[in-house]
Amino acid sequence: MTATPPPATRIDGKYDVLRELSRDGNVTRSEVRAAEGVTRTVAWFGVASPAERHVFHTYRAVLRALSPAGLTDVVARPGAYYTVWQTLAGTPLDAFVAQGGKKPAEAVEAVRDLAGRLAEHGYALTDADIVVDGHDVRIAYLRALETPHTPEEVAALNAPTLTALNGGRVRRRRQPGAWLTFIPGLLFLGGAGYLGAQAAQTFLNPPVREVVDVSGTEAKAAAARLSALGFRVQYDYGQAGGRNIGSIIRQDPPAGTNLPLGRLVTLTVNNPPAIEVPRLEEMNVAQARDALKDRAMVLGKVVRVDGTLSNTPEGRIVAQLPEAGSSAQRGQLVQVMVSTGISGKETWLPLLTGLTAEQAKQHARAAGLVVTQVREQPSEKQPGTVIDQTPAAFVRVEAGGPVVLTVAVARYSAPSRPADSLPLPPVYVPVTPVQPEPAQPEAPAPETTPTPDTAPTEGTDTPVTPESIPATPGTTTPAPTSPETPTTGDTPAGTRNVTFRYTFPADLADGSYSVVVRDDSGEREIMPAADAGALRGLAATSASTSVTGDAVFIIRRDGTDFATVTP
Repeated sequence: MTATPPPATRIDGKYDVLRELSRDGNVTRSEVRAAEGVTRTVAWFGVASPAERHVFHTYRAVLRALSPAGLTDVVARPGAYYTVWQTLAGTPLDAFVAQGGKKPAEAVEAVRDLAGRLAEHGYALTDADIVVDGHDVRIAYLRALETPHTPEEVAALNAPTLTALNGGRVRRRRQPGAWLTFIPGLLFLGGAGYLGAQAAQTFLNPPVREVVDVSGTEAKAAAARLSALGFRVQYDYGQAGGRNIGSIIRQDPPAGTNLPLGRLVTLTVNNPPAIEVPRLEEMNVAQARDALKDRAMVLGKVVRVDGTLSNTPEGRIVAQLPEAGSSAQRGQLVQVMVSTGISGKETWLPLLTGLTAEQAKQHARAAGLVVTQVREQPSEKQPGTVIDQTPAAFVRVEAGGPVVLTVAVARYSAPSRPADSLPLPPVYVPVTPVQPEPAQPEAPAPETTPTPDTAPTEGTDTPVTPESIPATPGTTTPAPTSPETPTTGDTPAGTRNVTFRYTFPADLADGSYSVVVRDDSGEREIMPAADAGALRGLAATSASTSVTGDAVFIIRRDGTDFATVTP
């Protein structure tokens, strides 16, 4: 570090320099006279770089932590970094250690304590001017360190001083009246014996008291009442209708029982299981009351508020307390805020087609409308999605009005005819083997004149095949015949006649219905369009229709496929 000496005759305009005591790096110690005429020692720090400024501020933090007795002032401002110290009366630590005879135990312990405090900041006893005055050990001056010592360095620097103190003789202070110290022990033993005798008497012959009735009392008050009578109390939990939550519904032993003090009384507290608060928003008051009744809860205070800011129609619930989904107990009151309506405001709905019913309700709520009805209609669209809405999209309506949604459901096709029961297999009859008949002598065949069609040509043999040999001697195997193919007149191959049979449901949706048949040759109408009113509950049967290949009957509603029937 570069030392910057203080002014020759005056420091900081208030300390007159009497003489310079020492120079250590950038620190100059001078004996000065203060304004009050007292003599002080000023340690002036020449700070010319950020590193030197950091060293001084670290040194100042250590001084604040240790609060040395000799320190009177610390100044840290641009151009003036210094500390002011006063002279302390007492024996320097080196002379105290070197002096012979016994040393006061309090002073030795104070030196050890000071060494520990200095070590916490990386300083050793040798870095300070320490004086001992009686039993007090104080710091008269502390030198600044550019880098604090490591714990190993602190131990090495403190070792000579602490070893000398530990090896010397220490004069213990004699406590006056030490011979009286055994009296508290005698009193303690006497009191313990008395209390033990009382405890044994209470255990062997405990007093008896009557258990009071605490049914219906709040649990905490009941426990306090029984504890005041000298009983121990523990809780159990149950539930009972018509009782306040947290009240006592049973006690064991029952009221009126004589029980020794200190015995246990079990109290059963009414604590029914928690239930979930339903969502009441967008409901009217009657609907909310019914929803709460299903959960064994009660509608509480109803507050009327303006629904303009929240776009909530008149009579609909804006908010509730407790909130929906929170835990509550049976019989708990639920307070609601009901809208008084939206004043003078028009709104409109976006296109809701393709959204789910829940998403459509959220859009309606945001627009200040209420979904009052959700209809279901069979459709080829995704089930659960909106296929129609009232009012139509982007039509301006009064806020708070109703909204009707039509939601798609899967189509249901009734079977064209009931399925017959499966036929049973024929009863198995084992084959009876045929016994061969005895061979009869063959009669000579009469000579016949062969004809060209039947007689074999002379010199030729008739070929013998396995099929021509009978399985049983004396029998012949008939020649196989092809099955007769039923004739269908002029019907071409692959063509068949089918009949359409279908019973229309009684709740058939409104519309115009027609029936077509589709096969390999195309599609053609077999029943002209008819209104749904004439078809509800009707068992329809068509005339025989000629089809080619795979065929299916298709029922259409307003030109859209409604159901299919397989012949």
